[in-house]
Amino acid sequence: MTDLVIAGVDGSAPATAAVEQAADDAARTGAVLRIVHALDRHPYNIAGVAVPGTGDVLARAAVRVLEAAEAVARSRQPAIRVDAQVVEGIPAIVLLEQAQQADELVIGDRGLGGFTRALLGSVTMKVAGHAPCPVVVVRAGPRERAGEIAVGIDDSDSCEPAIGYAFEQAGLRGATLRLVHAWQVPVHAFAPEIFFDADEIHASRHDLVRGRIAPWEARYPEVTLVEDIQNAHPVDALTGTTYDLVVVGSHGRGGLGSLLLGSVSRGVLHHARCPVAVVRGAARR
Repeated sequence: MTDLVIAGVDGSAPATAAVEQAADDAARTGAVLRIVHALDRHPYNIAGVAVPGTGDVLARAAVRVLEAAEAVARSRQPAIRVDAQVVEGIPAIVLLEQAQQADELVIGDRGLGGFTRALLGSVTMKVAGHAPCPVVVVRAGPRERAGEIAVGIDDSDSCEPAIGYAFEQAGLRGATLRLVHAWQVPVHAFAPEIFFDADEIHASRHDLVRGRIAPWEARYPEVTLVEDIQNAHPVDALTGTTYDLVVVGSHGRGGLGSLLLGSVSRGVLHHARCPVAVVRGAARR
């Protein structure tokens, strides 16, 4: 099956950055790039707002959005195959349906409909929290290549798909992979006599990281690794430096909205200065 990278677009600057990211990812894997614009008529179906001919206006605007995005993709990566589609529906639902077919979904951190002071758009949060494939969230603005990808590693099985995706991306990009594991000593205000051996903790954390990555290191021997074990909050550890990509798993549980994103995933999405990949499941290969 041919790999498929999908970029969600709405004409905003972050969406344009998402197209550029998606085009690069498609070029690296030989995937088809599908650019999708969700045509949402619902906001215009309100008494006192509807205007004769609105449907045609919206349809023409959707085509312009797609044409502009397709031009960006072809300029960025002329050799890739590009498929552009307008799909009617609520943006988050449209993108989640599209994600069922995708190996990767790339979106901007906020769209045209978001509040300007919001750190992340509601569509971004919903899609990142529910999509079955890796979701890459991209901010607008110029980026310089750092040559390094970071992945968050902990002691839960839910980070395993993220580790695999990070190794794959590092191999494709020829980038160094930084293995970030953060731990914090519990604070016992009422039991100050409790003692922690920092060296022993660090050694045990090292063993944890090595155990997690061993099968992936064997599969991707060409990837240069940097072990980064910190006594810090995981969000701080993953966002203190700008990388080409930060990869996190999703530890959220439950069925409501952003609860499917764990607190670390949400924190990294809010504060990272570079693209962030949220990986809930392994990409189809």
